[in-house]
Amino acid sequence: MHTNNSSDTLTIGGRSFDSRLLIGTGKYPSDEMIPDIITASGSQIITVALRRVDFRATTDNVMHHIPDSMQLLPNTSGARNAEEAVRIARLARATGCGNWIKIEVIPDNLHLLPDGHQTLLATETLVKDGFVVLPYINADPVVARQLEDAGASAVMPLGAPIGTNQGLTTREMLHIIIDTINVPVVVDAGIGKPSQACDAMEMGADACLVNTAIASAGDPVAMAGAFAAAIRAGREACLSGTGSVGIQATASSPLTGFLYE
Repeated sequence: MHTNNSSDTLTIGGRSFDSRLLIGTGKYPSDEMIPDIITASGSQIITVALRRVDFRATTDNVMHHIPDSMQLLPNTSGARNAEEAVRIARLARATGCGNWIKIEVIPDNLHLLPDGHQTLLATETLVKDGFVVLPYINADPVVARQLEDAGASAVMPLGAPIGTNQGLTTREMLHIIIDTINVPVVVDAGIGKPSQACDAMEMGADACLVNTAIASAGDPVAMAGAFAAAIRAGREACLSGTGSVGIQATASSPLTGFLYE
């Protein structure tokens, strides 16, 4: 039973975090909004596509808007196979982005679904290279277990196709992954509303990564705060133990002792 909220931290790659909301850096009306998004969300981990990083640029560099206190999670967006993902990861580390990497291997530009086999190959190589690897995958329990066995520090199954805001269309597979995987499960992609993030956390997910739903909101900063609150509520509900679901109605107070009885 959950008794001490201050001790309930998310641990990935040997680092502990108070927030269980990961955010991205894409699709915002302006990169200048990112610091306000970070503050409102309370997030401590932020992902960025390496192809958007240009350390030589004095302006229009997304990195200028990310505080040093954030754990940077570069991703291999644009990689179509394991070889390309490994090359991007090594380049990210060489340019000073650290040894955390989110593996994205997406050969299909139409549906943007990740390739599980190539993701596994990249993970095996990069773990041996000393990376903290967080692979983005379809909600496939078999692939998730293979990645855990390969040394992934977390797995990041999608809730729905990326950028769709459809919610948890893969919820039954997510349940299985959450129930069987020992490394943190970060639900990534497809979450469109704070209520959906709350649902994922109630299911037992360790964290959620949200980008499009925040960036495409009418007020992205306010939406970031709403997601932060939803993540906390869902986590509290999970740790508290939700009530049982029944078919027959049961009274919440005794049905005896009515007036005049």
